[in-house]
Amino acid sequence: MSAHALLLAEDSPEDTQLILAALQPIVPTEQVVRCADGVEALDYLFARSAWAGRDASEQPRVVLLDLNLPKINGLEVLRELRETPRTRLLPVVIVSASTEQRDVRAAALLGANSYVRKPLDYTRLRDTIALLGGYWLGLNIPPPPQPPVA
Repeated sequence: MSAHALLLAEDSPEDTQLILAALQPIVPTEQVVRCADGVEALDYLFARSAWAGRDASEQPRVVLLDLNLPKINGLEVLRELRETPRTRLLPVVIVSASTEQRDVRAAALLGANSYVRKPLDYTRLRDTIALLGGYWLGLNIPPPPQPPVA
């Protein structure tokens, strides 16, 4: 497993704290990396800018991606991930407060593995995130890594 089992792309500090607390029994906090905007998430995944020293071949097991991120929104992040062979199969779960059908459809068309509505109440959010973390980090069998290009 890479140093970071999960990438959380979430701009809300309050939601981040709640999500990290819900994930704590499943994955140690040090194995979760949080990016507060779409640019930072892409920089992490492609080992650019502040993350340039990171081994880009070691990807997280899953990305929890909010749609309404600053700089580059979640759909644009997803689009770039799916257009790049190295990250095309990386599991991406949209976790958003939006229930707009156009958002759900756009995420599906871009290749999101799942779309989960972010509950507004703490108990439901905690339970939802715990289920997501348990599935993607415990039960799901990820695809094998992309072989290096020769």
